[in-house]
Amino acid sequence: MNRWLKTVGLVVALLVLLGGGGFAWVTVASDRVLSRGVDTHSIDFPIPFPLAEHDVTESALDEQHAGSQALLRAIERGRHLVESRYACAECHGANFGGGVMVDAPPIGRILGPNLTTGKGGVTSAYRAADWDRIVRHGVKLDGRPSLMPSEDYELMSDQELSDVITYLSSRPPVDNDVPRARLGPLGRFLIATGRMPLSAHVMESHAHAHPVFPPTAEVSLEFGRHLAGTCVGCHGLDLSGGPIVGGDPSWAPAPNLTPHVDGLAGWSYDTFVTAMRVGRRPDGSLVQAPMTAVLPYAQRMTDVEMQALWAYLRSIPAAATTR
Repeated sequence: MNRWLKTVGLVVALLVLLGGGGFAWVTVASDRVLSRGVDTHSIDFPIPFPLAEHDVTESALDEQHAGSQALLRAIERGRHLVESRYACAECHGANFGGGVMVDAPPIGRILGPNLTTGKGGVTSAYRAADWDRIVRHGVKLDGRPSLMPSEDYELMSDQELSDVITYLSSRPPVDNDVPRARLGPLGRFLIATGRMPLSAHVMESHAHAHPVFPPTAEVSLEFGRHLAGTCVGCHGLDLSGGPIVGGDPSWAPAPNLTPHVDGLAGWSYDTFVTAMRVGRRPDGSLVQAPMTAVLPYAQRMTDVEMQALWAYLRSIPAAATTR
């Protein structure tokens, strides 16, 4: 009996030792990934963008009126981008004073910071280069990678980013000190093993120039590709879908958006619009989270935006889901 108890005790001690050693390795390895510096280019652009020549009216010929009109135009463009395409509120809250990105104990609690000018706001002193670095590259001011899904915003133009900044700056200040992210053991394990890659580390280059202006808003493949840039974080670089890496464990796998038999091969434009704006697929089933959060944004997309996105999705190579 004593021998059996000693054996059990040794096994338990060994498991505890291995578990402790494994957790220590995961902690050190994930901290190493999270502290790995990333060099990016440094750019500048006006905030807000000045009026284009065709937007200059007689009342805006003098500098003061031109500046006011440019500000109002930028705020309106930024409002549309935030409310229909870039979904900032999903991570930063409806008032942009802070929100929840992920709240799942195995992964961790990852919060979107306060983007307003209120107490706890993190962007008050940001320059254009700082906004570019965090939004389009996923890199913090100190050069470390952030947990922001910046691959979704890599195709954002300078003017669009400037418009978003201008709109956010126009919102009421919110006093809210957002706690730092806390990663759980699974979240740390996924980061340590590369199964939850950070945007800053997966982007091919941080030195390439961004487009100054977005493509013309028309039903074209160029504009559709630009719009589809916000889909890659969930649906993958080739848009073939699969499990959403690093997302809430309760989220369903992202559907295949390519013209594959398991994707949109049998869909029409009308069924696509119904799925995007109503949340119902051609077979009558309902879309699942996190796609459910996209519906209010798709409802605010213009018909031209929706048609261009559909045209682009129909044009890409059919690909089976492999993730």
